[in-house]
Amino acid sequence: MTQLETILHDAEDKMKKAAGNVSRAFNELRGGRASTSLVESVKVDYYGTPTPIKQLATLSTPEPRLLVIQPWDANLVSAVVQAIQKSDLGVTPQADGKLVRVPVPALTKERRDELDHLARKMAEDGRIAIRTVRRDANEAVKKLEKDKLASRDEAFKAQERVQKLTDQHIHSIDEHLQAKEQELLAV
Repeated sequence: MTQLETILHDAEDKMKKAAGNVSRAFNELRGGRASTSLVESVKVDYYGTPTPIKQLATLSTPEPRLLVIQPWDANLVSAVVQAIQKSDLGVTPQADGKLVRVPVPALTKERRDELDHLARKMAEDGRIAIRTVRRDANEAVKKLEKDKLASRDEAFKAQERVQKLTDQHIHSIDEHLQAKEQELLAV
């Protein structure tokens, strides 16, 4: 693999990670509907080890405004309730025998607007990260050209490829943002 290919490959990996981070962050934003992604990353104290709920229980949404968590170990019900209460999700879990019910309240107009604003900020942070990767890749390509390790044409084509990758990943973030805004603002 040439140095130009390595630069392009690294840039693409970093851009994918940035777009993926934005997508994961969007999943954690609570819309009006119950979603298992709301609690997947909440950590429960599992015999002294903080462990994500999704590794300890079955998560389901039997109703649009209800999330059900069924720990595989019935002794963890109270630990799951405590972990959700400690998290800043704005929901109140209820222990119900061997499972935990989490009713998801409807969002107020102000809260929807706050979440929309937060989603836009997350998207912009992702775009900035992608543009930073683009700048770094272009600088590396220019350095190769300056050091006579790549021709002017090769450098130009590499920079074009970096720009296409940038446009592609920013477009992906914009699509995720649009979908998240529709979900958040739907009543």
